[in-house]
Amino acid sequence: MTKKLSRILYCEDEPDIQEVARLSLEVVGGFTVLIASSGAEAVAQAEAFNPDLLLLDVMMPGLDGPATLAALRKIPALAKTPAVFMTAKVQRNEIERFLALGALEVVPKPFDPMTLPATLEGIWNRAQGA
Repeated sequence: MTKKLSRILYCEDEPDIQEVARLSLEVVGGFTVLIASSGAEAVAQAEAFNPDLLLLDVMMPGLDGPATLAALRKIPALAKTPAVFMTAKVQRNEIERFLALGALEVVPKPFDPMTLPATLEGIWNRAQGA
């Protein structure tokens, strides 16, 4: 039996996008969500939160999404936690680069708040082999 997706760490530096995603994931999706406003904050809080899935914005000041993922991968408890990037950069070569960094998939911005939870559940279920 596959594990159900329930805990999502979302790293996003834009407060408006954070709020839309929080409402989408918590209210529509029923997930428990921890929002980090920076890569450094995500790295500091991730292990204690113990997320099922990492949802990372690509373009952020300081640690960007790829650097944040690399830092999270150095934490043994998070080394294999599935990750998804969210970005407006959705050219094929960019998507291929993000996948090569270890992301399961790339969710394009802007996203539809009504379908984001189902999108993430679909990615999760495929990764779990469901």
